[in-house]
This record gives sequence, C-alpha cells and structure tokens, in this order.
Amino acid sequence: MRFRIAALAALALSLSTPLAMAQTMADGQSPQPAIEAGNYPYQLFLPRGYTADPKASWPLLIFLHGSGERGDDVAKVKVHGPPKIADRTPDFPFVTVSPLLGADQDWDVAKLDRLLDHLTKTLRIDRTRIYLTGLSRGGHASWRWAAAEPHRFAAVAPVAGRGDPAVACALKDTPVWAFHGDRDDVVVPEGSFAMARAIRACGGHMSRLTIYPDLGHNSWDPAYDDPALYLWLLSHRLPTPPDAAKTKTKDKK
Repeated sequence: MRFRIAALAALALSLSTPLAMAQTMADGQSPQPAIEAGNYPYQLFLPRGYTADPKASWPLLIFLHGSGERGDDVAKVKVHGPPKIADRTPDFPFVTVSPLLGADQDWDVAKLDRLLDHLTKTLRIDRTRIYLTGLSRGGHASWRWAAAEPHRFAAVAPVAGRGDPAVACALKDTPVWAFHGDRDDVVVPEGSFAMARAIRACGGHMSRLTIYPDLGHNSWDPAYDDPALYLWLLSHRLPTPPDAAKTKTKDKK
C-alpha cells in the first residue's frame, strides 16, 4: 500500500492539549494484557514519534476484528485492517488499539467502554480525535457502540457490518463512512444501505456509503488499503472533549 506518509503525518502533528503522563512503552506494535479480568487483551500500536515528544497528544483508532480472528491468539488481530497496516508502516499516524474477542463471543460495549476509559487515562490521546472502525462482526459492533455512545467518537467506519436502523438517529451528527461489497452473501449490503437511509431520514448529512462492485464479503481489503479513509478520519474531530459535552448536557437539564 502506498501511503501518503507526509500528508498523514502532517495532519497528525496538528494535535494539541497534551496529557501530562510519562510513557515507558516503545514506539511500534505490541500485545497487551486485558486491563481487568474478563476484558479483552489487545494489540497496541504507538506511532513513530510518540515516545520522542512527551507533550504531544495523538488521535486514537480503535479496530474491532471479525469472527475469523476470535480465540486466544492476540497476534491474529493483525491479519486484517489497521493493525496489519501499522505493523508495516511505522508512520501510521494513529495510536491504534485492536482488542481480541474470545472464541464464540460477541463484542460487549460495556467492556469496550471500560477499555477506552483506560486508554484515555494512560495514553496521550486527543479525546476530540477518537475514531472507531471494524469489519464484519466488528462492523456490527462499530454500528452498535457508536449508536450507544456517539459523543465518544469523532468518526466511525463500519466495514461489511450490519446496524440497527431503529437506533440510527443517534448517529445523525456523527460522520460515518460505511463500506460493503455488492455481492456479499455473508452480511448482505442492505445492512449498510438501511443504516445510511435511516441516518439521512433523521436529518443526518454526514453519512456516506461505498459499495464495491463484484465483491463479496471481503470489502475490508480495499477499504483499509485506501489512504483516503485515514485522511477522512483525521479530517474530523469532536467540537468538545466527551466529558465537556456531557457536562453541558447536564447543565441544561
């Protein structure tokens, strides 16, 4: 994949508001244990330059894998998507976290919330630039988590996933870019079409959908190999950090 590294790095270096926290981890990707019993072990990628500048905060990309990678081998989450790209691209401009789902399990939003809370407390994360993506089963979970907690994510990119149109209105103000193959017979593309229609019916104008012609379930290779996706993610940020947004909402009540 030909990354426009200079453009991506320039966008990443436009960050502000650092968290004063010493880091002992090295740049690059490494497996990490679960933050607590019952939570998910994960792969953690720190971009080149993370440890060199203790005053900089970074965008965070969370990647949720599909059914095929479930189990007890955390290295398997690197076979597709952002962690695969990060392994070969030291300048990939996101702190990238890729949790591992256990065998025969489905993603639990409450566990993911606790993991995200931990990450924002222990890493130098710009909380206005937290992004979510996932493929297949992880795409379903990306729709579900984003709809449950839209204030947490600056942009969301579900790939070959199916959402629930009944909760789509929660995403009307969230930038969403969904991807699907038109010949997908595992998760039919109507799963993405229905969400895009429902978001727009609620007045949402930041939802987009890419349908790949003559492609089956594996829409993640072209989606994640396109630098345009990462430039699009980095172009979005929350207007205020999530905690400030929740405080404002409480003050109005």
